[in-house]
Amino acid sequence: MRILSTVLLVVISLSIGLTVVYGEEPQIPLPEGAVARFGLGWISQIAYSPDGKYLALATSLAIELRDAETLELIRFFHGHTAPIYSLAFSPDGRLLASGSGDETVKLWDVATGEEVRTLTDLPVRSVAFSPDGRLLASGSADATVKLWEVATGEEISTLTGHTRWVESVAFSPDGRLLASGSGDKTIKLWEVATGEEVRTLWGHRWTVLSVAFSPDGRLLASGSIDDTIRLWDVATGKEIRIITMGNVNRINAVAFSPDGRLLASGSGDGTIRLWDVATGDEVRSITGSLWVAVRSLAFSPDGLFLASVTDDQEVKLLDVATGKEVQTLMGHTSSVNAVAFSPDGRLLASAERETNRVKLWDVAASEELRTLMGHGHYVDAVAFSPDGRLLASGSDDETVRLWKVATGEEVRTLAGHTSFVKSVVFSPDGLLLASGSGDERIRLWEVATGEQIRIFTGHTETVFSLAFSPDGLLLASGSADETIKLWDAATGREIRTLSRPKEDAMPMSVAFSPDGRLLASGWCDGAIKLWDVATGEEERTLTDDTKPVRSVAFSPDGRLLASAESADFTVKLWDLATGEELRALITEHTYSIYSLAFSPDGRFLASGSWDGTVLLWSMALPPT
Repeated sequence: MRILSTVLLVVISLSIGLTVVYGEEPQIPLPEGAVARFGLGWISQIAYSPDGKYLALATSLAIELRDAETLELIRFFHGHTAPIYSLAFSPDGRLLASGSGDETVKLWDVATGEEVRTLTDLPVRSVAFSPDGRLLASGSADATVKLWEVATGEEISTLTGHTRWVESVAFSPDGRLLASGSGDKTIKLWEVATGEEVRTLWGHRWTVLSVAFSPDGRLLASGSIDDTIRLWDVATGKEIRIITMGNVNRINAVAFSPDGRLLASGSGDGTIRLWDVATGDEVRSITGSLWVAVRSLAFSPDGLFLASVTDDQEVKLLDVATGKEVQTLMGHTSSVNAVAFSPDGRLLASAERETNRVKLWDVAASEELRTLMGHGHYVDAVAFSPDGRLLASGSDDETVRLWKVATGEEVRTLAGHTSFVKSVVFSPDGLLLASGSGDERIRLWEVATGEQIRIFTGHTETVFSLAFSPDGLLLASGSADETIKLWDAATGREIRTLSRPKEDAMPMSVAFSPDGRLLASGWCDGAIKLWDVATGEEERTLTDDTKPVRSVAFSPDGRLLASAESADFTVKLWDLATGEELRALITEHTYSIYSLAFSPDGRFLASGSWDGTVLLWSMALPPT
């Protein structure tokens, strides 16, 4: 699948330079200095336009407007600087409202994609238009609900009473009432005209994630983390029915069909269920990928179709009468935990968290080449073998897998860890593979046979990061036990422990310089330290910032160190000769950056983010 960036096709030739071929498809602008984007980010919510022509997707990167029948992309709405969690069309379909973690609500012109207005709020989980389109409600992180005048953007009132984040808001069909569901386990009904609380509905034992009024306004449905759906009489506040489904791991979404006869629910076990509202009986169950949660649901205005979004980033259009899929959109990406270049620089691998997948990207064509599937849980680490023929991946399913790069075929599964695998690294000669885990162990495997050769013991918490020295004699490990250890790779003997006289200082990433003389470490308290490998002495502190440093990477020539700051989503480049900061890349990632990797020739730097995208940066730009 071709991945959209500022160009339809970005050709990056590592030998002759950069060529750009412009296309006519919708594009998301790239930040300054970036030359390509891999992935479209993860989807959190879906909404139909009132006329049924459009389907809007809220993603970690932008809002996508798609044709509701074909799912073809029409345009992007781009401007939020954090993931978008909620969408709502105005009743006349002319406006689209979006609530984001960047503490704003934005109003967009659907016809042009232009931003009409920005409303300032705290991080917003839910937005809803009143039936007449005059008001907009937003549910915020400060446990309040705000009412806004759409025409002016003025805040009319703030509804207080909840004690935790408001997860969902919905207007009654006549516009007189507003319902809000919260992390405080309650649902509140508010009188819109006065802002007064009418009543509080008690019964859920956990966070209320979704609320929806029936089309006639007589019923309210609520879905919760407590694995139940509850139906309430709006006039009296009495609980009419509880639908309990056992251990489905939360009800993320509920939605009434336009005729009010059916209620759809999406749950953490990956199943969409249709319920008879009159009897509470299950009409149909539509099972997707096991335990791949259904994030969002929406009925088409005519009630014939049901749109859904799941954690494996598939958008499905389902026939309500039969439950069959009529259209599926694939290609979106989930949180990127790790990135790695192939030795020849032609491929880029990315480890995806929620989809449990590894993607291989063709760097020159700026498109997805292959998806590697097989892990049963989050993928946290990837590494190419020195000859580029194999790819290793580590997962929360407690395994390491080896894949043939040329075909995507799984070669073998390495089992032995008893907790999630957070790091994998090949020895420079490609004969060995080391893996670090939440079981506090580092395991050394023979690549040719998959046999476990050795276990390195000494850490007392999760091993987050591993690195072989360029000569393969040493192995460095960074752990949640607040230490870095240097090991003799041949014997497993601990040579040295590097630590800091500071509590709660955890090394998140370690990397050897190309000459093997230095070890760089990025810490959760924002420090970047350079250590003399021979002596174990701290040679230099590049920064003692307070923002966690998730990843550090040396350029192939050893002149630069790149660091990823997860709090402000920037990448910094450091001159190792002077210790000075050369440049800060304003990435416009909308979530934490978890991984950095230089291309083998040093001309490009890749940054992988939990926003589900990888950005490719040119290192040829002058310092700023």
